[in-house]
Amino acid sequence: MRLLATVDERIDAHSYPATAEELISQYGDVELEFPNGGETFGDALDRLGETTFVDAEDARLATYSAVSKGAIGRENYSDRDAPSIGESAPEPVSF
Repeated sequence: MRLLATVDERIDAHSYPATAEELISQYGDVELEFPNGGETFGDALDRLGETTFVDAEDARLATYSAVSKGAIGRENYSDRDAPSIGESAPEPVSF
């Protein structure tokens, strides 16, 4: 399931350019469901402040960057990269 599935069609159909405030007033109460909770579309966009989106893709990408940490899976998890020098990380676990 896509993160913005509940609001994707609405974002696509909206007229652009559009401000975050306009999108919040139109679709702010739409719930976004995350693996670890959820929040409203308006709560996510509100973190961006006064922003203008040039098209639907711009709004979608900005929303992905603004959702709360409930939208991620395991925090601080990567099966690809070792921690950087000076960075602390969880102890490796062998399965």
